[in-house]
Amino acid sequence: MSLTAQQREACRAVLEKHARTFSLAARFLSEETAEHAAAVYAWCRRADDAIDLAPRAEHAQALTQLRRELDAVFGDQDLEHPVLGGFQAVVRERGIRRSYCEELLLGMAMDADDVRYETVDDLLVYCYRVAGTVGLMMAHVLGVRDERALPAAAHLGMAMQLSNICRDVAEDHERKRCYLPAELLGEDASTLVERAFGSAFPEQARGAAGQARGTLLELAERYYRAADDGLRALDWRSALAIGVARRGYAAIGGAVRRRGLEHIEGRAFVGKARKLGIALRSLGAAAAEAPRRLTARFRPIIPRIKLEYADVRLRS
Repeated sequence: MSLTAQQREACRAVLEKHARTFSLAARFLSEETAEHAAAVYAWCRRADDAIDLAPRAEHAQALTQLRRELDAVFGDQDLEHPVLGGFQAVVRERGIRRSYCEELLLGMAMDADDVRYETVDDLLVYCYRVAGTVGLMMAHVLGVRDERALPAAAHLGMAMQLSNICRDVAEDHERKRCYLPAELLGEDASTLVERAFGSAFPEQARGAAGQARGTLLELAERYYRAADDGLRALDWRSALAIGVARRGYAAIGGAVRRRGLEHIEGRAFVGKARKLGIALRSLGAAAAEAPRRLTARFRPIIPRIKLEYADVRLRS
């Protein structure tokens, strides 16, 4: 079931406006797969914006509306809203599980109030909900040849979220959010950061924040590496596209380190020249895989198994 022209245009516009790395990666997908990926992204972005852009007093109402919309997406009636209707079409065709969508909304609920995490595991639950589930949805969109590769999809989403968290410390602080766990910051620095929500990041906590960022970037690398084997379960175009996205997001960590882990203000970014290099390296990796792929049968399937956080958390 293809998306309508209106649905394609609306979902693609959201992707191109808000996700430059994903937008670049999507250029390597087949036309239909790119449409489906854009529809998934557009719905996830809609859910994220419903919380981030609403006043705190309206967060509960926004979550209620998101859950009503999800009921409609999984209902029998075709939806007229271009983003919701586009996502509904993909859900139906690719068998995306409602449980993944519900977990994502639980992640949105975690952002509805002041954010403060005690442990790394608490943070990983959040990363699974808001990003690991997106990886699992994308596994349905792309199709895999082996369901055993499914955890890798969640690992990649979680790694990308950890990269974002390390990049956006100052921006999150302004929103009264701290994703750096207290067990990494230390209780004193964590308390200082929380008390300074909405104002400048406290100077006395910069050292602890830098160390916490370094630890989380190392953890992100573990999840990126765990995700890499999953590329073999994708067709060559999808593997190329996801490889571009993977390398693009991993490069955020390098940009954060180059600016200095204690440099909280501003946002580290990956420039156009570096992104071009990432695309070329991804093409090279795809070319190296060509002989194996030419001799192997690839029959993409829609995953039948359902994963939860406990199935994808890496053990230390």
